Amino acid sequence: MAVGQVSTYVWTKSSHSGGNGACVEVRSSAPRLLAVRDSKNPTGPLLGFPAGSWTAFLGAVSREGLGGI
Repeated sequence: MAVGQVSTYVWTKSSHSGGNGACVEVRSSAPRLLAVRDSKNPTGPLLGFPAGSWTAFLGAVSREGLGGI
C-alpha cells in the first residue's frame, strides 16, 4: 500500500535506509496528503505533497534506478 492511502500520524522511514542517519521520513495525517521530513531534524520544516504526486515521484525514482526507494 502506498503512503497516503490511509491516514496515520506515525512517521515512516524508507525500508532502504542504511542506518547512516541520512533518512527521509514520511507520514500521511490526512487522506491524499503527506508530509516529508529529514529524520536528523524532526522538529524542522516539513514538505507537503499530494499523495498522487508522491506516488508518481517514487515510481519515477524506481524506474530510473536511482536507488529505488
